[in-house]
Amino acid sequence: MNEFSLSAINDRISEASDFVQPLKDGLQKKVVGQKTLLDKIIICMLADGHMLLEGVPGLAKTLTVKTLASSISTGFQRIQFTPDMLPADLIGTLIYNQKSGEFDTRKGPIFSNIILADEINRSPAKVQSALLEAMQEKQVTIGENTFKMNLPFLVLATQNPLEQEGTYPLPEAQVDRFMFKLIVSYPDIDSEKKLMRLNTQSSKNAEENPIVKPEKIIEAQNIIKDIYVDEKVEDYILNLIFATRDPLKYNLKDLDGIIDVGASPRATINIVRAAKARAFTDGRGYVTPEDIRYIGADILRHRVILTYEAEAEELSTDQVISRLFEKIEVP
Repeated sequence: MNEFSLSAINDRISEASDFVQPLKDGLQKKVVGQKTLLDKIIICMLADGHMLLEGVPGLAKTLTVKTLASSISTGFQRIQFTPDMLPADLIGTLIYNQKSGEFDTRKGPIFSNIILADEINRSPAKVQSALLEAMQEKQVTIGENTFKMNLPFLVLATQNPLEQEGTYPLPEAQVDRFMFKLIVSYPDIDSEKKLMRLNTQSSKNAEENPIVKPEKIIEAQNIIKDIYVDEKVEDYILNLIFATRDPLKYNLKDLDGIIDVGASPRATINIVRAAKARAFTDGRGYVTPEDIRYIGADILRHRVILTYEAEAEELSTDQVISRLFEKIEVP
C-alpha cells in the first residue's frame, strides 16, 4: 500500500473514530475500576463480535452492559438463563389467535440490540444452541418465518467459574462462536474505594444522554474492514495460530504434549477483525503487532484446549498463551 492510500485511510479513521473517547469517558463515569473490560467490550462491538465473560458475581457486568446500551441509545435485554428454560423463552414462539384462527408470532427477548445472557451455562444445550445460532446467523426462525436481528447486535454471555453444580458447560465448538472470552477480575483498592463512595453516598442522578447513535456504530463496523494489515503482521498472526497446532515446528519444546486442540481458523479471522477494531479505537488506519498482543489472549483463551498432562502440571491456558507470545518473533 502506498503512502497516499495509507494517509487517506488514517484521515478517514481519525474522523470516523471521534466518538470512541467520549464513549469510554462516559462509561468510566458510571463503571468504576473496569477500564480493560470497557475497552475490550467496545473493541468487540466494533469488530461485530460477541463476548463471553467469566467472573464472580458483583463485578459490574450488568451495569457495564446497561450503561453501554444507554450510551449508544439502543435496546437492552438482560436474560437470566435457568435449567427449565426453553428455546421459545429466548427466541419467541407462535401463539394461536382464536379471533383470526391463525398463528401470530410473538418475538422473544433476543430481539434487542445488546443482550446480557446471564449464566449461560445454567441453561440446557437446546437453549444455548438457539442463542448461538442467533449470534452466528444474525437471524432467528420462528415457525416458517425468518426474522433478522436488530443492528448493532452484541451478545455478552456470563458464566460463574465458582458454581459448577447444576450447570451445562458450553461445548468447545459452541464457545468458539464467541470472539472474546474475558476473565473479569476484581477492581484495585483505589477503584473499590471510589466505587464504595459512589454507591453509599447521596448523589443526584444525572440524566443519561446518548453519546453516539447506533448508525455511527454500524458505519464504524463497515469502515473498520478497510483498515490496513501489513503482510508481516499477517504472518505474525498465522505463526501464533499455527504454533498452537504444531508447537515443535516453532521450537516450543516445552509445549509439546501440552496442547490437545489448537486454535481454529475462526481464531485467525477474529484476531484480524479485533486488531482492526483496536486500531480504530486508537484512531489508526493500520494494525500493529501491539494490537495483536492486546487482544490475542482473549481470542485464544477459549480456543486452545490443553491436555490432561497440562492439568497435571497445573498449567493454565493463559500461561501457555503467554509462552506463545514470548517465543513467536514479533515483526
